[in-house]
Amino acid sequence: MTKDKIIAFLLLSFSVCLSFAQNRFTISGTISEATSNETLIGVTIAIPELRTGVTTNEYGFYSITLPEGEYQVQVSYLGFQDIVEQIVLTEDRKINFQLLEEAEQLEEVVVTENIEQLDIRKPQMSVNTMTAATIKKIPVILGEADVIKSIILLPGVTNAGEGASGFNVRGGAVDQNLILLDEATIFNSSHLFGFFSVFNPDAIKDIKLYKGGIPARYGGRVSSVLDIFQKEGNSKAFHANGGIGAVASRLLLEGPIIKDKSAFLIGGRGSYAHLFLPLFDIDNTAYFYDLNTKINYNINDRNSIFLSGYFGRDVFGISESFVNTYGNALVNFRWNHLFSDKLFSNLSLIYSDYYYGLKLDFVGFNWNSGIQNFNLKYDLKNYVSDKLQINYGLNNIYYRFNPGKIEPSNPNSGIIEEQLVQKYANEFAAYIDVEHSLTDKLSVGYGLRFSNFIRLGQNELNVYANDNPVFYNSELKIYQEQDPLETIDPGRKGSLATFNNFEPRFSLAYTFNDDASFKASYTRLAQYLHLMSNTSSPTPLDVWTPSGPFTKPQLLDQYALGYFKNLQNGDYSLESEVFYKDVQNRIDYIDGANLIANDAIEQVILNGKARAYGLELLLRKNEGDFQGWLAYTLSKSEQKTPGRTPEEIGINNGAWYNTPYDKTHDVSFYGSYDLNEKWNFNANFVFQTGQPTNYPIGQFEFQGVTIPYYGPRNTERLPAYHRLDVSATMKPRKNRNRKWQAEWVFSIYNVYNRRNAASINFSRNQDTGVNEAVRTSIFGIVPAVTYNFKF
Repeated sequence: MTKDKIIAFLLLSFSVCLSFAQNRFTISGTISEATSNETLIGVTIAIPELRTGVTTNEYGFYSITLPEGEYQVQVSYLGFQDIVEQIVLTEDRKINFQLLEEAEQLEEVVVTENIEQLDIRKPQMSVNTMTAATIKKIPVILGEADVIKSIILLPGVTNAGEGASGFNVRGGAVDQNLILLDEATIFNSSHLFGFFSVFNPDAIKDIKLYKGGIPARYGGRVSSVLDIFQKEGNSKAFHANGGIGAVASRLLLEGPIIKDKSAFLIGGRGSYAHLFLPLFDIDNTAYFYDLNTKINYNINDRNSIFLSGYFGRDVFGISESFVNTYGNALVNFRWNHLFSDKLFSNLSLIYSDYYYGLKLDFVGFNWNSGIQNFNLKYDLKNYVSDKLQINYGLNNIYYRFNPGKIEPSNPNSGIIEEQLVQKYANEFAAYIDVEHSLTDKLSVGYGLRFSNFIRLGQNELNVYANDNPVFYNSELKIYQEQDPLETIDPGRKGSLATFNNFEPRFSLAYTFNDDASFKASYTRLAQYLHLMSNTSSPTPLDVWTPSGPFTKPQLLDQYALGYFKNLQNGDYSLESEVFYKDVQNRIDYIDGANLIANDAIEQVILNGKARAYGLELLLRKNEGDFQGWLAYTLSKSEQKTPGRTPEEIGINNGAWYNTPYDKTHDVSFYGSYDLNEKWNFNANFVFQTGQPTNYPIGQFEFQGVTIPYYGPRNTERLPAYHRLDVSATMKPRKNRNRKWQAEWVFSIYNVYNRRNAASINFSRNQDTGVNEAVRTSIFGIVPAVTYNFKF
């Protein structure tokens, strides 16, 4: 090596050492809404000089470490006025920002420099975010804003049609979605069997749907995570808002307990259409109600506590002889603690309960079932530097499953009280998640989750020959229930099965420039709970059961590649992804399986596998009077259950077959147009390939009755599903300067009166004696009017 090269090398090394030795300081704080002190999630704090930045976490906290110097800090959040502030950084600083809504701006701040698009550079992919404001604009059935109906407009998300509960993500089943409300698990997300969701849009602050690249802090489901946070309440002044609709009304109250320090929030919804049924001599009833509550207290700059809750019930009755009641209840106590300006922690104690009950007076008994869990979570986030953030934590959930208890409804019923065997389990997890910017162009996310699931002891357990609860009849070539050899009492103190799984996660983003990037991710997930349902849309009667001696946990491997681009300075954006999912141990049911009140469910299920793959495209218009998106998904979802031995034929002859939620084509459009300050117009259009089903392939007569018979599973489809919805929102000008603010929402669901098939049933015509197809449709065209107000 020459002398000049040695000197150059030493100078370079010296300069590198100086750069690392340079003083670095941290800016941290919280970002909230100016009029309410409501913390804001996902606010961008950008430093244009260094082409870096961060976003606020779920509690509005941010932290960024920079070299000593003078910087311009730009704070931006959709729907709020930007803040641009010049700071001199010579020491650690705590800076809290408060943002004003755009409607309250007196002077608009114009940012002349292009702010870096952080979403383009982040390794996180397969995530969609929705605001409560957007959800309230989307036209839905009967004018009631609905979270679940809104996310179905996103790519990769479908459901089983009108009146169907739940949603399907990337070809996954309903039970494979983890639904969280303030970190507590929701086991049934629907009201009135799927017509409405349990989430009151007035009480919601933030919604994120993770379809892939799921962070390691989440686990327990193999398809998606829908993470919803409630508002915290206004700690500056008392406010109320609500709405009066055709079938339901809502009211939300919030205000300070101690001004600028503590606040409360309480919101309620209820339907009342059933009150008008007696006018038409109808002795039936169908209604729901729910309650959202929250209290927060800011102890000091480093400690805050929150107590939130949700309680909801649905009641459906046919006269007094049949009454169905179901719903969710949850409570969450959280403690936020700031160890330093770089280390944020959250401790949560959560109770969740899902209840399902039946009152059957005509047969003289009541039926009660449900699932309870107690959850302890401790999460920490370490903002090591502006290039490195680390999340880690622990989570432990104790489950109690009540598959059903039968009790006599009156002394003369003749029914003997019976309790199906209750099941218990414990799920523990520990995780670490890292987000690391390696260069200006390459960012990676990597993490590992370790999960441990113990199926705890119970009072009764069936014992089968060769540990095989399903018998294969080789003569008839069918699967049948195996009679147990005996029933033992293993006791509550022991365990029946233990499962351990390592769940690695990896994602990367390579940025071509400020407006385009390539992303890739790999996700492994384990799911230990199973929903026992052999219908296309789950019902409240479906029962959750834990993995155990005869039921293995589902294991997912998902791969995704994506290209993301901002167009015309961010006015438009394009998101494109391809994905492949492989699921092991997906449960399947033998032909003729009876799942209701079955105390030996293992006798009718087999372990199979599933796969799904597809392409997703999302084109957004982000700026201007007209905004919205166009989404398209091309996908395939299949299931396979081969024989366990060479002589067994398996389910559907061991061949791949369409899952009930396979939708080849899915097109969604949503548009919102602000005509002026008084009128806003919205529209959405949905087209989906028809749902897989079975049609008869022949018929035979038995004792004078014509009986249809069916071929392989899900080889036919319902007709394609499509509809157009529109709405118009009018804000009276006379209310503009008043404390009482109001608006009218006029909506039409299914504008061109498409009679979409919820199902097609085959029955015998009593006049002709011939089997015929009968289409069942739930809704045609439905107009609605809603009056919303706030003060």
